[in-house]
Amino acid sequence: MLNGSLRCQWSEVFEYLSLAMNAKATNDPERRRYPRIKTKLPVELRCAGKAQMRTATDEISLCGCYIETMFTIEIGTKVELVLFLNQEKVIAEGVVVTNTPQVGNGIDFVEMDADSRLKLREYIAECDRQAEG
Repeated sequence: MLNGSLRCQWSEVFEYLSLAMNAKATNDPERRRYPRIKTKLPVELRCAGKAQMRTATDEISLCGCYIETMFTIEIGTKVELVLFLNQEKVIAEGVVVTNTPQVGNGIDFVEMDADSRLKLREYIAECDRQAEG
């Protein structure tokens, strides 16, 4: 995989291990690799053989998001996402991992360039700071 890709960064592995050990030590049931934040972000979805879809996120993290849509996409479908963070675009490739009919889809990010990943990380950090006060 490419150097800036989602799966190839050692710092991410260490961050994941640290979060996992902290969750285990505190009996925290949260086992996700990265914390999620609730936020409504405009998103464009593209998948082969279907018209482009515009919707919004319900939650997002560094490794995926949950989108709201009445017309859900089948699990396993590969998608390209364009997320709009204020004036910034974040582009990612993903795969649909959950499907709740007439509610939405969970999408796992499988590829994201380093610049997009940095923008998303900064956006999530800013949302966390605002939530803390």
